[in-house]
Amino acid sequence: MSFSACPDFAIGTLLMDHIMLDCVEIQPPNPATASVIWLHGLGADGNDFVPIIPELGLGDAHSVRFVFPNAPQQPVTINGGMRMPAWYDIKGADIADKQDRPGIEASTAEIETLIAREIDAGIPADRIVLAGFSQGGAVALHAGLRHNTPLAGIMALSTYLPLHDSLATEASDANRGIPIFMAHGSEDPIVPIALGHGSRDRLLAAGYAVDWHEYPMAHQVCLPEIATIGRWLRERLER
Repeated sequence: MSFSACPDFAIGTLLMDHIMLDCVEIQPPNPATASVIWLHGLGADGNDFVPIIPELGLGDAHSVRFVFPNAPQQPVTINGGMRMPAWYDIKGADIADKQDRPGIEASTAEIETLIAREIDAGIPADRIVLAGFSQGGAVALHAGLRHNTPLAGIMALSTYLPLHDSLATEASDANRGIPIFMAHGSEDPIVPIALGHGSRDRLLAAGYAVDWHEYPMAHQVCLPEIATIGRWLRERLER
C-alpha cells in the first residue's frame, strides 16, 4: 500500500508529571480543537499509522491533533518472552484466553493520562477520539467504555473486546451512547474475525451503537477502510 507524504512530526517524552509514554504528535494546520489518540499494535510503534493521516480527507485547514503513543517494551509470552512494544502480555495463541488484566489496566491508566493531557491543552473530552489497531484497539475499547466523561468516539480496528465479562459492572454511564467504529479483515489470521464478530455482538447486546465494517483482507488496513475511517472521523470532529 502506498501513501502520500505525511506532515512534519516531532517525537518526544512528555513531562513526567503528565505521562511516561513517548508519543509521536502530528499538529494540525490550524489550532487544535479536537484530538485522536491512536494506539498501534503489538510490536509496532507510534509511527505506524502516521502515513494514513493525509489519506483521511481532513482537508488542508483541519484542526485535529493526532497523538500516537508508543507502548512500553515488555516481555510477550506468545513470542517466547521476547521484549517488544506491547500494551499487555499475550499468553497464548487464543488471545481471548488468560487475558492480562493487570497489563490492560496499566495501559488504560496511561491512556487516561493522555486524555487528561489533551483536556488540559484545551480539547474537551467530547472532542477526543480513542483509536487503535489490534492490541491498541483492544485497549481503546477497554479505556473508552470505562472513561468517566463523554468522548467523541472509539475506533477499533482488527481487534476484539477484552475482559468483556467485567464490562457490565465497570462501564461508565457517561459513554453508554458513544459511537463505536469497528473494522476487520475477513481473512485475518492473527485476530480471527470470529473474535471481532463476537465483540461486536456483545457490544450491541449491551446497548452500544456499533458501526461495523468488514473487508477482504488479512491483519492490516486497506484503502477503502481508510476512506471510511476518514468519513467517520469527519462526522465526529468537523464542527
